[in-house]
Amino acid sequence: MIFAVPLAWLQLTYEKSRLLVAIAGITFAVVLMFLQLGFRDALFNSAIRLQSNLVGDLVIISPQSTNLVGMRNFSQRRLYQALGMKQVESVNPLYIGLAAWKIKEDPAGQTRNILVLGANPDAKVFKMAGAESNIDRVKTEDVVLFDRASRAEFGPIVSECGSLSLKSTFSEAAFTCQNLVAREVANRKLVIGGLFELGASFAADGTLITSDTNFLRIFDNRRSGLINVGLINLKPNASPYEAMRDFILTQPADTVVLPREKLPPDGKRIKVLYKDSIGADGKLIHEEDKNKVLIAKSDLTIEDLKKSQDAAIDDTRILTAQGYIEFEKGYWQKSTAIGFIFSLGTVMGFIVGIVIVYQILYTDVSDHLAEYATLKAMGYNNFYLAQVVIQEAFVLSILGFIPGLGISFGLYNLTKNATLLPLYIWDKAIPVMILTMIMCVISGAISLRKVQSADPAEIFG
Repeated sequence: MIFAVPLAWLQLTYEKSRLLVAIAGITFAVVLMFLQLGFRDALFNSAIRLQSNLVGDLVIISPQSTNLVGMRNFSQRRLYQALGMKQVESVNPLYIGLAAWKIKEDPAGQTRNILVLGANPDAKVFKMAGAESNIDRVKTEDVVLFDRASRAEFGPIVSECGSLSLKSTFSEAAFTCQNLVAREVANRKLVIGGLFELGASFAADGTLITSDTNFLRIFDNRRSGLINVGLINLKPNASPYEAMRDFILTQPADTVVLPREKLPPDGKRIKVLYKDSIGADGKLIHEEDKNKVLIAKSDLTIEDLKKSQDAAIDDTRILTAQGYIEFEKGYWQKSTAIGFIFSLGTVMGFIVGIVIVYQILYTDVSDHLAEYATLKAMGYNNFYLAQVVIQEAFVLSILGFIPGLGISFGLYNLTKNATLLPLYIWDKAIPVMILTMIMCVISGAISLRKVQSADPAEIFG
């Protein structure tokens, strides 16, 4: 019965100008929700591009690290300790740093920060297209690989290299640098020996890959052996959680710090972690850490590690590959305002849509109040009239969603081409359609009070 809509359709199309206004308003709300959700997901997807393209089953970082461009140094001795475990096949250190890229095309000599990754070229560390096929080139002094999907502000590197354009297929020619291209990075002349593809993110507009030796030449203030990320490759069929626990047991500290959202404190085995901070009056404040809990090393179980994917002990933090991805995503989601802003934008679009549809339906019901009263006088109850209004709301949601999807598709492509951010619309189509239906049904439900107030005695009396 609810999908039989002739009466609702006649009500909506009685005044076509009002119907067009309603569709335009819902379309605006749909586009707003699509854009906010798209930008939010693009933020998270771009933020974890590098983490998703590293070869390793486990990752070791410093507990003081916050995100990709906030990676702190730690001694590679901790990483090589893992080689003594029976589950480990190999380990690979990774250096990460931000360097000033001098824009050759800018007459003022403007610079732009670029992410630099340094690793042993003989080890398989990167999954990105073009990285493995060109990695031998960085064994030469001051030779680097350039991310061909970096922002255009770094200059026409791809065309100068004589390579195929970004839109070409992932063939060897698309990542080969035919010509000698030199740029100044961190006051040092570097030669681009090849290309790879990773993509820009909110944290870094471009990326270079080079050897660990060249990295230390570029960052001459960095000490060899103080790395940013340690990648651990396990033997086939080895459990990453057992390897994590074995690594933790080799560390000198007696307690392990785990994420609180995955393991809430129980007051017994899982305890609240306290941190010290300075209040406005300058006094020391002893307060709970809302993000972390504490477990004695001897009480730590495999199940704890399966839930957390992340554990910090002493001066190291060990994570699974998925835990490392969640570490980066969690920073942008919780430690910055960006994720909140985009989520708030989605909610605002939803609320705007409710208001617009409510105004349209309320006006429509008011204009046809006599007809509703007539239907009541003929014996139709409030439930039937409510169905008519909800049907109108449902039809409006479909009519507004279709053009909203088309407009959003065009805006996604426009934004993707301008920013190189990973914007994809189809995984959001169904959630936004459901939100649009809920939005319109809520508006219809609010408008029902006017229908129920239609009294035949007052209108025809």
